[in-house]
Amino acid sequence: MNQKDSASFFGQPRGLMTLFFTEMWERFSYYGMRAILLFYMIYAADKGGLGFNAVTGAAIMSIYGSMVYLSGIIGGYLADRILGSWRTVFYGGVLIMFGHIALSMPLGTTGLFCSIFLITLGTGLLKPNVATMVGNLYDADDERRDAGFSIYVFGINLGSFVSPILVGWFQVHVNFHVAFSLAAIGMFIGLIQYTMDGRKHLNNVSKKAPSPLQPEEIKSLIWKVGLGIIVILLILAILHMTGTLNINSIINLLTAVAIFVPIAYFVVMLTSSKTTKFERRKVVAYIPLFIAAMLFWVIEEQGSVVLALFASNQTALHGIPASWFQSLNPLFIMLFTPFFVWLWSKKLRDKQPATGVKFALGLVFAGLSYVWMAFPGMLFGVNNHFNPLWLVASWALVEIGEMLISPVGLSASAKMAPVAFQAQMLTVWNLSDATAQAANAQLVKLYAPNTEIAYFLIIGLITVLAGLLLWIATKKIKILNDSLSEAN
Repeated sequence: MNQKDSASFFGQPRGLMTLFFTEMWERFSYYGMRAILLFYMIYAADKGGLGFNAVTGAAIMSIYGSMVYLSGIIGGYLADRILGSWRTVFYGGVLIMFGHIALSMPLGTTGLFCSIFLITLGTGLLKPNVATMVGNLYDADDERRDAGFSIYVFGINLGSFVSPILVGWFQVHVNFHVAFSLAAIGMFIGLIQYTMDGRKHLNNVSKKAPSPLQPEEIKSLIWKVGLGIIVILLILAILHMTGTLNINSIINLLTAVAIFVPIAYFVVMLTSSKTTKFERRKVVAYIPLFIAAMLFWVIEEQGSVVLALFASNQTALHGIPASWFQSLNPLFIMLFTPFFVWLWSKKLRDKQPATGVKFALGLVFAGLSYVWMAFPGMLFGVNNHFNPLWLVASWALVEIGEMLISPVGLSASAKMAPVAFQAQMLTVWNLSDATAQAANAQLVKLYAPNTEIAYFLIIGLITVLAGLLLWIATKKIKILNDSLSEAN
């Protein structure tokens, strides 16, 4: 549906305003919750927390993030085959709101795990489909599309920036549950705005499933879902009978699932008869990018876990809530985006480096952000409280890496995908983050004050080395170089 004549939001289709604020409030709720959730789990009861040990809390945070990205597969299927994007987003927002409500009530661990389930599923329904709806606002040849997505991404980062500051203040000065209620209120505002405004200004196509489930397919779907439930219950029963049904075994099981899913996607694409020989070469060339992205997200996503612990335990806060550091990620993205847009579109244009080189540089910057974090302990000992600028500089470095990898990788995923697997390749791109956070669920168990220096150095140097190897591979291996050049 062409909405070119209805431009009224910074020269964009009016529906963009609806989706801008919907995603802004959803990110407000999610990142506000995430900024304090680790502290809620590990703080003692007299501080309003649940009293988990730091290792368990960090592992839960990581696997939680992984499942959020994996659940996007469910959201995409429901939108494409059953509900359509509009209703899928609405139901996702409702689940997210009730998830935050569960945390806002003093329900202990029951409220925690109920919240994790609801927010994981709800985010999977909402987040990928809002982006799809943004794309549906434009005709294929509408020159406003790139600018529209830039405005949309700004809304994401605006909500992500404000929420840790506001929610963190209430956590420190009131209590955790009141702070969590702000996240619920934010999602509620987003739902009201989405419902009332969206009825007038969103593309009608988004309200229908583009590829509706046919009656003859329903029986097969029911069998598959039922079989999946039976397998899950069987695994849980085996764990219970062997006396190993606990948080750690569940985390290990989910880690294995998150690692298996992208492997399965690659196998399907590489072995499918729908994939041509030339497309198969591009998929093979894409695998190093996927691994590179996964290594990057391992470091970037530890910002809400390892660096959050560092901020709380080893940083001289001077009255600043430790959760406020979670605003650095979106802050630096907003600061760096105009520079990188100018760099690629104005300064370098046709002379900009190939996709693989950008990825390599991104890995180097991410690795250096962790090498940097080893220096405070090496210089002053790990049992000190350090200047907050150590963390600020680390976040700045890793966000330079994100600017080199995240938008570039999304573009490369679309351009290197086989024709029959366009949507699936974008799903695979998101799975790089899910797999990274699943790996983090195991890695963060190794982080402690006595291992801190080695932890930062080893992960940082491995990532820098991976970046250098990718750089060499991009320059030396013709197949990889040709495919990445096409994606650039």
